[in-house]
Amino acid sequence: MQGYIDQGLMAGITTLVARYGSVVHFRKFGFQDLETKKPVASDTIFRIYSMTKPITTAALMMLYEQGLFHLNDPVSKFLPEFKTVKVWVKEDKLVSPEREITMHDLLTHTAGLSYGDDENSPVDPLYKEADLWASDITCEEMVRRIASLPLRYHPGQVWCYSVATDVVGRLVEIFSDTSLAEYFDEKILRPLKMTDTGFSVPPEKADRFASLYGLTEEGSLGPIDTSEYGDFFNVKLFSGGHGLVSTAEDYLRFAQLILNRGVLGDVRLLGRKTIELITMNHLPQTLLPLKMGDELMPGLGFGLGFSVILDISQANIMGSVGTFQWGGWANTHFWIDPQEELIGILMLQYVPSGTYPITNDFRALVYQAIIE
Repeated sequence: MQGYIDQGLMAGITTLVARYGSVVHFRKFGFQDLETKKPVASDTIFRIYSMTKPITTAALMMLYEQGLFHLNDPVSKFLPEFKTVKVWVKEDKLVSPEREITMHDLLTHTAGLSYGDDENSPVDPLYKEADLWASDITCEEMVRRIASLPLRYHPGQVWCYSVATDVVGRLVEIFSDTSLAEYFDEKILRPLKMTDTGFSVPPEKADRFASLYGLTEEGSLGPIDTSEYGDFFNVKLFSGGHGLVSTAEDYLRFAQLILNRGVLGDVRLLGRKTIELITMNHLPQTLLPLKMGDELMPGLGFGLGFSVILDISQANIMGSVGTFQWGGWANTHFWIDPQEELIGILMLQYVPSGTYPITNDFRALVYQAIIE
């Protein structure tokens, strides 16, 4: 990890490993801000972007346990605007979907929605035109705009990583009759003592918020204009797909709850069987391998909010069959390995994700150290 800092590829990195319920490794490298030379600390706050998704999924499944919906329920039962959604089939031709989008489709990214970042898709430019992440709109308005867009695929026919989890976040608001931020705070963050996790950074914690970096036009490491990647100070849009900030220690508490099958200390948020349902593969072989953009992800399946390792030899990453994981746009990443009772968390702030193989490097370092 230090090599990434020494080569000037990354500004700062945090690595954390827990096994058998205890932290066995917690290291900080480099700086949370290069200009001020402030080192990365234990309490440095990071944009976790899509590592928000597993927490949003957990929130919805807590409401599922209350009997408020079934996984095969049509989304339009709770969001009527999805009743009239159409599917793009070719230029200037939209058709009705072969079946409605279900709650299960949203949780598994098989709803036919997109993220609007595929240049080869005629639908995706419409996502940009819809300005889904405008800072002055609410989750309700965002989802209304999503429902006005054509689907890329018929529901259930293709795995396509998408804004589906933002729709999930809106459903949490509907079922709980409160904002997603309030539900997270009351039902998940405060019970788990995740005191530095939320949709915004309070003014008194601003000096702990890591700067975001990437490649400049000159090809060197430099700060990125954060306005393009979310405002974390004056937040109105609570994005269930990518809206949270957190620390390594905070996120460990959530990950440990999942590894413990729904309980952390004396706090239980989910039942054991619900955790099993969330973390198992839900995709048939016909929807595999997973594909994000042009990148194939062989050996992986997808549960409810997490990818799941099905075949180590195909996945070409260190781990165990049944390991579940996800990451964020700024190269944050976590995984939970039930076989080894192990959690790995990687925190940094570099966009775009996947530029360097830092996640695989970290995993290799972790697993080579296991001797019993």
